[in-house]
Amino acid sequence: MGKYKKLSSSYFKFVNPLIIAMVGAAMYLMVMAWLDPKGVSPVFFGRVAEFISWVGTENNDLMKQLTLSTVAIHAFESILALYYCQKLKLDSDYLNKACEGKPAWEIILKTAGTTVLLVWAKDFIFQDESTFSWEAGFASGTVYNGNKTLTELMTKVYGMSAWSNPLHPDVFPGVRKMEAEVVRMCCTMFHGDASSCGVMTTGGTESIIMACKAYRDYAINVKGIKKPEMLVPVSAHAAFDKGAQLLGMRIRHVPLDSETMKVDIAAMRKMINRNTCMLAGSAPQFPHGVMDPIIEIGGLGLQYDIPVHVDACLGGFLIPFMDDAGFPLAPFDFRVQGVTSISADTHKYGYAPKGSSVIMYNEPKWRHHQFFVTPDWPGGIYATPTIGGSRSGGIVSACWAALVYHGKQGYVDYTRSIIQTTRKIEEGCRNIKGVFVYGKPEVSVVALGSNDYNIYQLSDRMGKRGWNLNALQYPASIHIAVTVLHTHPGVAERFIKDINELSAELLANPPKDSGGSAALYGMAQSIPDRSLVGEMAWCYLDAVYSTKISKKPTIE
Repeated sequence: MGKYKKLSSSYFKFVNPLIIAMVGAAMYLMVMAWLDPKGVSPVFFGRVAEFISWVGTENNDLMKQLTLSTVAIHAFESILALYYCQKLKLDSDYLNKACEGKPAWEIILKTAGTTVLLVWAKDFIFQDESTFSWEAGFASGTVYNGNKTLTELMTKVYGMSAWSNPLHPDVFPGVRKMEAEVVRMCCTMFHGDASSCGVMTTGGTESIIMACKAYRDYAINVKGIKKPEMLVPVSAHAAFDKGAQLLGMRIRHVPLDSETMKVDIAAMRKMINRNTCMLAGSAPQFPHGVMDPIIEIGGLGLQYDIPVHVDACLGGFLIPFMDDAGFPLAPFDFRVQGVTSISADTHKYGYAPKGSSVIMYNEPKWRHHQFFVTPDWPGGIYATPTIGGSRSGGIVSACWAALVYHGKQGYVDYTRSIIQTTRKIEEGCRNIKGVFVYGKPEVSVVALGSNDYNIYQLSDRMGKRGWNLNALQYPASIHIAVTVLHTHPGVAERFIKDINELSAELLANPPKDSGGSAALYGMAQSIPDRSLVGEMAWCYLDAVYSTKISKKPTIE
């Protein structure tokens, strides 16, 4: 994959120098008018010179200062714009097409506006407000790769299809083909046969909700169940709860084995009734990184004729390659009898852009109940595969590019590095006094707890050292989701070292009062009325959409 082409030489020879020359000329005229207002003749410069002369008179000091400051600022922006235009590798094709056939003044405006906009956008998007450096591997999960070449590839491919929409496959047949190929590649990864099928979605939550809708509609329309309900482990992703709320289904949470953190199969069996429309298991689950016993759940599905969904949104692009990477797992996919659907996020360990996931079924009948079709709308027959109507063809294309770019061997190599790093962190943490590891992590997540101090205090202190870890509850714990960034030299060692040092500090000098997330999560878990915790979360979401400038509290 080659790098972006730089701007054509004519751009740097003529356009940007012309912009800077114009600004320089304006500054020169200002200085001349300031020194000798009569020296700039209106014959040559018309009203512009008159305005400059007016600004340059001794009676307009404030206007003079403001104008000079403005010109100086724009001159500085032009120089910065030229620099960032090269640094951001602005595609010459874009500028050439945008300026083709335009008069000189419009070309100047377009190029000047574009370069200044790039400077502004760069500063706006990458504001230095975060205290965590994800590029250095200090964030749990969040960014799963960050490779520069991959980023450039996906950005280029997205730009080529930015205006495309899978809702119109007749207009954008290439995007339709790419989505179909992404689904087929994923079905093959999970050992689906020729009848396996699926669709792309905007993320793991939508993939899970689509499976819930498919099984709800099948239960109502085929099996005659009036009040469908699902059985999911306590550790299953909250997307199942969201799906139950949106679809008007009842959700029942199955307890875990307290030692293994896997779902209790005996408890799941007891909770099955005539309204049960789906069973679910995680591969692996998010809180502790543990694989649920998918073979046993599939057996329950076969015995009671209930479809089984495997949520592999987190590890979906690790677990299919673990055998080849030297870390074999028990079967978890369509090889297991009874498994009817699988969700896997391409935007996590598939290293595709955010906003892409896949929901797969072992046969088309399930997918048919996922679809939404209304044949009587005056606007025409309306049919969509997922919740959204219009979707981003750019995301589909970039996802396809990421999968093809890596290929099977690329994913095997990344998987090997990630699992090795995870095992290294697990082993290191098991030898640290004051903390313990939950269950037996089999994929990329290591969850820690403590019987000696408040584990959230450890999380707060890790935050002060630059780490951004996930705080969990029921039971109190924290975890790190290992990504490609954590496989870089020294990152895992730094994590183990920091955990060891901070745990020793907490054991030697336990803090009397809890602050930060230690206080927040401690309080949240102790409130019996969970609606109050929900209202606290509403306040947080409201704050996310606030445009007000926050001020640091002061003590007077």
